[in-house]
Amino acid sequence: MQKHQQLSEMASTYLSNIRLLATDMDGTLTRRGKFTSLLLQALEDLAASGIQVIIVTGRSAGWVSGISSLMPVVGAIAENGGLFYPSANLKPLALTPIPDLASHRQHLAVVFEELQSKFPQIRESADNRFRITDWTFDVNSLNSHELNTLSRLCQQMGWGFTYSNVQCHIKPQGQDKAVGLLQVLREYFPGYSPAQVVTVGDSPNDESLFNQHYFPVSVGVANVLEYANQLQHQPTYVTTAAEGQGFCELSSYILQGLSKLSS
Repeated sequence: MQKHQQLSEMASTYLSNIRLLATDMDGTLTRRGKFTSLLLQALEDLAASGIQVIIVTGRSAGWVSGISSLMPVVGAIAENGGLFYPSANLKPLALTPIPDLASHRQHLAVVFEELQSKFPQIRESADNRFRITDWTFDVNSLNSHELNTLSRLCQQMGWGFTYSNVQCHIKPQGQDKAVGLLQVLREYFPGYSPAQVVTVGDSPNDESLFNQHYFPVSVGVANVLEYANQLQHQPTYVTTAAEGQGFCELSSYILQGLSKLSS
């Protein structure tokens, strides 16, 4: 397994290159499920220093359409790479086009019913009615062996599967956070290369953001270590603090490093 490095080992050349942070939300920006005043200040400080932030979350389209305009960020990607909501009240971008939404939702419902027939304890998530590209159910009742089985069953039915510390997701194959983020970078931030982006996360649905083939510099907040044995792609660096405090630690480290470089 890849050895995780501390933030202090990040080269100054990486720091001077950073233009954008692409970060997961639940368990990465939140602390015990809430945004803190320290987190909001960190986002404001990054923006004031010219570093833009995109939230890349598994949360529903309905939820993300609101958060993208309320937070000090340049936009948010919903449903693990399904849609992008720019903060400037621009029209959302479908990253996974769905030609027939009603048919798509029906197919997802059938897959969920099949999974539920084998795992009667799983329950549809409360936010599922606000989703477009994927279908979610609660993760709490499942162990790692059951999660692996669910993933295999979805693949056999022609669908993708991932999970976070919040939910399990049945999704179109090939839809993930890295693919969605790369498309957003091409269409909205063509001046930024992946080397100028730092990706941040904490759980298995963030794994594609940790793939160094796509993004050379990635950071896991400390709670990512709970999933270390389940991740093929590991974050390059890991913070000392967990959850939102870990993101604030990263923000402070970047801003202090840039201040030193400019002085």
